[in-house]
Amino acid sequence: MPEMLSKALVLSGPVGAVDQKLASAAEAALADRSVLQTNWLAPDEAWQALFVAAEDEDLEPVRARIAALAGGRPIDVNIVADDIAYRRKKLLVADMDSTMIGQECIDELADLVGLKDHVSAITERAMRGEIAFEPALRERVALLKGLPASVIDEVIAKRIVLTPGARTLIATMRAHGAYTCLISGGFTAFTRRIAAMSGFDEQRGNTLEVDDNGTLTGTVAEPILGREAKRAALIELRDARGLFACDTLAVGDGANDLAMIQEAGLGVAYRAKPAVAAAAQARVDHGDLTTLLFLQGYTRSEFTQ
Repeated sequence: MPEMLSKALVLSGPVGAVDQKLASAAEAALADRSVLQTNWLAPDEAWQALFVAAEDEDLEPVRARIAALAGGRPIDVNIVADDIAYRRKKLLVADMDSTMIGQECIDELADLVGLKDHVSAITERAMRGEIAFEPALRERVALLKGLPASVIDEVIAKRIVLTPGARTLIATMRAHGAYTCLISGGFTAFTRRIAAMSGFDEQRGNTLEVDDNGTLTGTVAEPILGREAKRAALIELRDARGLFACDTLAVGDGANDLAMIQEAGLGVAYRAKPAVAAAAQARVDHGDLTTLLFLQGYTRSEFTQ
């Protein structure tokens, strides 16, 4: 007989998107289940129901049926494992571009040499997994040759914006004892600043090479931090802290995030490419990054600003 485990159905979205009528309908849709608890994580914003399911049961039909009740409203419907000991994660590994920030840094640099459309097209294909990440990165970096490295400060100041909820996500998890790492297939010239802006414990990325005149050489230091390196970093950070896989959370949007998302106890696809969204345990298409706190069972009153 399969082991029975508790699960958490979480409905979340912009303030006002989730109402009592929808919460009641979702609870009714679980009438054939043993529902342990229902409660609001944030009024009119996030609601959860804890229920029992077999360990190996495919709950996607349940999630899809409840998602249909939303009637096209901007609501994220997720079912995640609910274990009192492990639901609140102790390690967060997060992608940077189009996850913790709203931009792709290399595309913004390319705009300064009039090649944004060309580079963005390559970036999109790489993030969708249509082409390998490492050669795609080398190809794009080569197009930046001769650009003054000093423009990076200008790009950060004028073009880079933290994703809504980024600081609250990091501050809240750290306040509750989690370790946080920003890890990117982008560049340390950006990750250092973005990590400091958003409050991460540490950051990792690739290194853009600069010549003696302070201009980009069009090359990136090897080895390149890509898909498998992100997964390896999660494992390294997890093992160094004596954590279990179920203690970990990874979030990203592109194909180079897929390995770490699948390795984590809770892997979240944030506004992600289709293949990533399909493979992740949870997906966020409408809410901001504080949705990741709701998925861990935090109430809004517990958020740290």
